[in-house]
Amino acid sequence: MARYAIARSHMAGAAILAGLLVSCAHSPQAAPGTPASPPPAPSQPAPNTGPISYKSTGNRDMDEWRDDFSARALAAGHDRAVVQSFLESIKPLDLYLGSSFQTAAVGIDDQAEFAKPIWDYLKVPLGNSRVSNGAAHLQNEADLFAAIEAKYGVDAEYVAAIWGMESSFGAVIGNFDGPNTLANMAVEGRRRSFAERELLTLMKIVERGDAHRDELIAGWAGAMGQTQFMPSTYYAYAEDFDGDGEKDIWKNEGDALASAANYLKASGWSPGQPWGIEVIVPSGFDFSMADGNERRMDTWKGLGLIPIRGGQFETGGADFAELWLPAGATGPKYLIFNNFKVFKKYNNADSYALAVGLSGDAFTGKKVPVAVWPTDIQPLTVAEIKLLQAGLNSRGFDAGVVDGIPGRKTRTALQGFQKTQGVVADGYPTREMLALVTGPGTGTASTN
Repeated sequence: MARYAIARSHMAGAAILAGLLVSCAHSPQAAPGTPASPPPAPSQPAPNTGPISYKSTGNRDMDEWRDDFSARALAAGHDRAVVQSFLESIKPLDLYLGSSFQTAAVGIDDQAEFAKPIWDYLKVPLGNSRVSNGAAHLQNEADLFAAIEAKYGVDAEYVAAIWGMESSFGAVIGNFDGPNTLANMAVEGRRRSFAERELLTLMKIVERGDAHRDELIAGWAGAMGQTQFMPSTYYAYAEDFDGDGEKDIWKNEGDALASAANYLKASGWSPGQPWGIEVIVPSGFDFSMADGNERRMDTWKGLGLIPIRGGQFETGGADFAELWLPAGATGPKYLIFNNFKVFKKYNNADSYALAVGLSGDAFTGKKVPVAVWPTDIQPLTVAEIKLLQAGLNSRGFDAGVVDGIPGRKTRTALQGFQKTQGVVADGYPTREMLALVTGPGTGTASTN
């Protein structure tokens, strides 16, 4: 038994030795000093694919929208982690999806630039606090403003004025989560396509590395930061002014102000030209010339217009201007230029553009306006403007869509009507004009 065991032991040893020899014969011999090959890398887990699973928001419509939108975002190539980070924590907001739903400040009646008389609208932009703060910022951050003006060609005081109008110099930037606000807007439905486009663009912003997910603080309608940029505006125009790799319009004043200046520049800003010049008109002036059309400066001079501050017109080469009567024939009067239109790219309301221009001027010490507002006049409400527009349309004076906004078309139509009545044709909608338009026995548009 012992010999048998020993024999088996020798046989086993021989087999092992043979195996080693065979193994060595089929393996390349490493040269002396050559490091051993690294062990094979562990297999990587398969990428996570398929729909993202979310916990319910408690709102069936929001859950259904999220599942659908999430799938579409993934199909469009958006980063899975970004999509999930945007949508996993959304929740219904009473503002959009509450049981007593009433979306705040989306109607014309709720927007101060349309609903308030112009002099009331200007009380905050031209108030002592706003003006003193704007002047202080221009002085305290003089180097920053000078650098931005040098790079973009936009006057510093108007960049500061935009800053003041949009966020009270960064003090009021909103406290909503941007993705959640846009998601609620999409679920509510009236602006679904718009909200979804903005939400997808917001994903691109994070994917591009311009901002982090936790920075996306917005106002109730999705506008972000000290400049109140919508995501699409941010994506196109936001600037990394300090070169730190991010476009921080929330906490970085330089990035925010440079972004505003870049947007104004891209919108067609004309360096060295005014936005508007307050003027005096001669006695007996034909106010129907304030018809929304631009005319050569030589024409306005020939009609007797002069700057209210005296001296000659200084237009920086601008040769065309429009006469605008923000409060009719008895209020301040302006020749407005291209840069006024550029202000409206930020907010398409004449009153907003005027507030930017006047507050910027006020920051530099100018008294604005020089003429007095006719506060004894009772301007029309939005509902009354609609009645006026409908009345003008019914009489053959094309006021356009009955929307409650007394824009250029409405004012031109009113001017045409006023001419038939032998009254001052300034196109300014008042209660007196409403009564005249809607009353019996008034004229109709000529068919000649």
